Amino acid sequence: MFSRRIHLTVRRISRFYHARRDVTLELRERGMAWDMTNQLKSNGTQEKQTVYLGVDPTAKALHVGHLLPFMCLLHFHLHGHSVISLIGGATGLVGDPSGKLEERTPLGENIATQNVNSLRTAIQRFFSTASVYASRRIPKLENPSPEPQILNNVEWLGSLGLLEFLTKAGRYARVSTMINRDSVKLRMESQQGISFTEFTYQLLQAYDFYNLYHSKRCTMQIGGSDQWGNILAGIDLIDRTREPESPAPQALTTPLLTTASGAKFGKSEGNAVWLDSDLTSVFDFYQFFLRSTDADVEQYLKSFTLLSLEEVQSIVEKHKINPENRFAQKRLADEVTEMIHGAEAVKRAQIATQVLFSTDLANISAHEIVLALGDDPRLKVVSSEDVMDKPISKLAGTYRLVSSNSEANRLAASGGLYLNNKTVEPKQLLQRTDLLDGRVAVVRAGKDKHLILALR
Repeated sequence: MFSRRIHLTVRRISRFYHARRDVTLELRERGMAWDMTNQLKSNGTQEKQTVYLGVDPTAKALHVGHLLPFMCLLHFHLHGHSVISLIGGATGLVGDPSGKLEERTPLGENIATQNVNSLRTAIQRFFSTASVYASRRIPKLENPSPEPQILNNVEWLGSLGLLEFLTKAGRYARVSTMINRDSVKLRMESQQGISFTEFTYQLLQAYDFYNLYHSKRCTMQIGGSDQWGNILAGIDLIDRTREPESPAPQALTTPLLTTASGAKFGKSEGNAVWLDSDLTSVFDFYQFFLRSTDADVEQYLKSFTLLSLEEVQSIVEKHKINPENRFAQKRLADEVTEMIHGAEAVKRAQIATQVLFSTDLANISAHEIVLALGDDPRLKVVSSEDVMDKPISKLAGTYRLVSSNSEANRLAASGGLYLNNKTVEPKQLLQRTDLLDGRVAVVRAGKDKHLILALR
């Protein structure tokens, strides 16, 4: 069972974390905290509390853009706080206007339900794999943390009547304050404007915090920096309704992470890098972090790994001696891939990287290559009759390494087609002696387009 596995794994997590005086200070030192309420700034989080992070089911999986706030939630979990991951099965139907110039296309109940179920599995997998990773990185902890809770806000918003909502939340909301939220102001100034449905989103999220505060004794919300206004709406609602002696609600937001060039982290030509290997292969996930720039890699090591800050500094200093070796990027890719996909996935990604980008393939077996690229579309498992004694340029066209046979012929004629990192001659046939370990052929077009042919 997921819950028992998490519970037992966290028993073995870190005396380092247990000894830390304050998780808030840890996050600030790592550059993972953007803004927080005044009480957190002055007093931190000395007392154990319940913390929640919300995610709307706009997709069926998590992507690396979710990783920073989830890493914050993981730090709270490892420090012994109770954590809740809240999936917005109800709010996802409304759509958060934050950061959007146009209204989102409605999900529909069927898609929202499917995405909620998929996200629940994805979040369970994140905590399960990350807890195992944590147990390997930091010393043992005797006192276990409570297991993470995964909730769906349709449980309370789905049955909430309009009059009850207006009585409990609407009467305390001030329209002038709601209009001045950045998410609303931006949309009101746009050509499309903002619908009443989206305008009320901040009250629905506020009600989530209000409900968790009273039903789960949840006193803190985590979110991205674009969620600050929505989170403040929840704090305001709780403050207006709680007893004076009750604990004050708190908030912490993470920075909007961008690369040194200003590009949004995790976005590549509009395509997200997913934490699900069915959507983004382990190899491509590994390569995403391996391609980090020297300007970004130190912050990524602080944000996306559980390495101590001292070890991060040591890695960065070693990297600076020979930056062309990309030591820091390799360590980053190893760490994050292990945390998300497990230790065996790191080995497969390393082998796949060597196959596709190293000039030396002699020390890799065919079995290792097939295992490493098992979920990668570049690997084609074929019969001997399909490929042996066939022109390599034709194989490149047949298996869509390039768009056509004529393009493959032109590429071979210009010296741009390679077999096992050796230039292919025009009309050259694939021979049994060409195969690595008698089974695999690595065909490359140009610098970075690959086709791996593996005999059954």
